[in-house]
Amino acid sequence: MTEIDFHFNTPDKVNYACRLLRKAVGARGARVVVVAEPETIEAIDLALWQVSAVDFVAHCRASADPALLLRSPVVLMDGEASASPHQQVLLNLAPHVPPGFERFERLIDIVTDDEQDRHRARARWRHYADRGYAITRHQFQAGAAR
Repeated sequence: MTEIDFHFNTPDKVNYACRLLRKAVGARGARVVVVAEPETIEAIDLALWQVSAVDFVAHCRASADPALLLRSPVVLMDGEASASPHQQVLLNLAPHVPPGFERFERLIDIVTDDEQDRHRARARWRHYADRGYAITRHQFQAGAAR
């Protein structure tokens, strides 16, 4: 069963996601699929290219060549996560429950302190809880995701 974590009160989803990706891929060698709205995917893609060479996180878009998708540790998607070749970690920045999440070992849901974002997160939480998923709650603390 998918392990679900909610990270609450992050001031900036894009920067927090980039730090989590750097940590997950660099230290743990994880394969991560990021699901978000198209404009957020664009912002994450750009932000990942702007980090220092030492902190670079290899990534590609879901539209990339299938061979590249298999080799890339991070796949950025604005569609259904079940279309990804990876099934280890799903990083959700979308406002809805990502279709296909149950195929992944772990789901990380990032939530800002914005009231509308928190409201949508509560609906996602209920969706997972109603289906019997154990959920772990994390509160953002400055410097915690470095």
